[in-house]
Amino acid sequence: MDKNWIIKEEGDSVVVRQLMKSLDVPWSLANLMVQRGINTFGEARSFFMPQLENLHDPFLMKNMNIAVDRISSAIYKNEKILIYGDYDVDGTTSVALMYSFLRNIYPNIDFYIPDRYVEGYGISTKGIDYAHSNNCRLMIALDCGIKAVEKIKYASSLGLDVIICDHHLPGAEVPDALAVLDPKQPGCNYPYKELSGCGVGFKLIQAYSKVNAIPFEELTQYLDLVAISIASDIVPLTGENRILAYYGLIQLNEDPRIGISKIIKDSELRKTIGLEDIIFKIGPRINAAGRMESGNKAVELMVSEDGTLAGEMSREIGDCNRKRRSKDRDITTEALRMISADPRIGNARTTVLYNPNWHKGVIGIVASRLIETHYKPTVILTESNGFATGSARSVTGYDLYQAIESCSDLLESFGGHMYAAGLTLKKENVPVFIERFEEVVAKTITDDQMVPRIHIDMELDFADITDKFYRILDQFKPFGPDNLAPVFMTKQVYDTGMGRVVGASAEHLKLDLCSESTGTVSLPAIAFGQGNQHALVRGGNPIDICYSVEMNEFKGKKNLQLNIKDIRPSVLKDQE
Repeated sequence: MDKNWIIKEEGDSVVVRQLMKSLDVPWSLANLMVQRGINTFGEARSFFMPQLENLHDPFLMKNMNIAVDRISSAIYKNEKILIYGDYDVDGTTSVALMYSFLRNIYPNIDFYIPDRYVEGYGISTKGIDYAHSNNCRLMIALDCGIKAVEKIKYASSLGLDVIICDHHLPGAEVPDALAVLDPKQPGCNYPYKELSGCGVGFKLIQAYSKVNAIPFEELTQYLDLVAISIASDIVPLTGENRILAYYGLIQLNEDPRIGISKIIKDSELRKTIGLEDIIFKIGPRINAAGRMESGNKAVELMVSEDGTLAGEMSREIGDCNRKRRSKDRDITTEALRMISADPRIGNARTTVLYNPNWHKGVIGIVASRLIETHYKPTVILTESNGFATGSARSVTGYDLYQAIESCSDLLESFGGHMYAAGLTLKKENVPVFIERFEEVVAKTITDDQMVPRIHIDMELDFADITDKFYRILDQFKPFGPDNLAPVFMTKQVYDTGMGRVVGASAEHLKLDLCSESTGTVSLPAIAFGQGNQHALVRGGNPIDICYSVEMNEFKGKKNLQLNIKDIRPSVLKDQE
């Protein structure tokens, strides 16, 4: 699949030179900083040396004082508190954080995770009924609730007070809960708007601790959960999220909670854990519980204080993850066959597939997989509770949510954001929805948005890639949205003749690359999923590459390695 290479503008040259001088770093690294909004020595210090004392005062968040007072009142009156959260990673880590914190100071608590297949996303009537029938007087809803206007009315009618801790955008009406904590709600002056749901929960326990003289040092034990939520929910790695993720990774590596340590062991993570390990190893295991069985299992594991029991639960969640991967592969294969068998789908500007037998827990993953080969807005639908229900994923730069909103008269419900959404509709409306969605997208998507993009930070000479360069580059971590791993471009490099295809299906390409500046000194490189490019590099043909720089560790040995994102044949200067 062809990709557009988009090279970012260089930073202001004056500012770049000032940073070079004040920090004693190469131009390339100073330029990376300026591209990311780091313009002064002080800003660089804050970025590279995050400090927990720079977290904002939690009482800057609207309604925080009300929420803290109500929790204090519930504890004083010995009222039962229910901790409620969604079945995904952000929701289950949020519940584990709040439950673990409160359990240390107050025993009369319970938690509740809705069933993905029976109740769906968000606060449910069944969950409210559970709270009421179990004599709960206060419910703390985490990572959900900002659009639950009618559900909050129902809870109030039963005498149940609700504190909402959410981070999603509110709708036209904010629920009339006892307290709504959401930095994105109207009238909230909290300085940082991009917290995860678990991050908002952390601000609540920070505020409660501040009022009740609980030392902040006692809260750092929960930062492993916050880091897992930040990585898995793909929130920006800026501001408070960078601070929380930075120290959460320290906690995760040095002293993780028992349940997480079991997941780490079962995931066979033997090196220093980074956010990418959470995204690809830890997060999917936690998520698999809610996808395949129940999110309760994930919470029980994360709050467990019994090593033997936690080990058993971790293995159960590992089994769920293996089942999830199997379902994911089978459905993806079937979906690709459907596309190949129907030219209309292949020629459309969208991919919308419906099979009532597909597993609801993996259709969002399948939608993402299909975009890797058929790069267009994608909706995967299955049947649940008599309705067609599904997950949608978008391509870079296209607002999927608006397109789905344009079809809202055909839908029973929908929600999400620019790049991911969920929707439910009557089964008889599926054919009409497919036509309408295609019509809307065809009118609003551009040809440029239909081609994958690779954003390149700058052109780099191989001679600049040294151990010192990497040591500084490594300090830009943790990487994530708004602080992505830098991507570089180098033109007219060639393989030394050692290039070969690797992998069980010869799907990857292993290279040793040289350039004019390095002479006979080569840099090892790996190009995942690009085994078909072997003919292009064979024989020392000059190529242009875009790549990230990594430290590869194999059998105890470490070496710099290029992770190649894309390869093109070089255009010689006299041919340009």
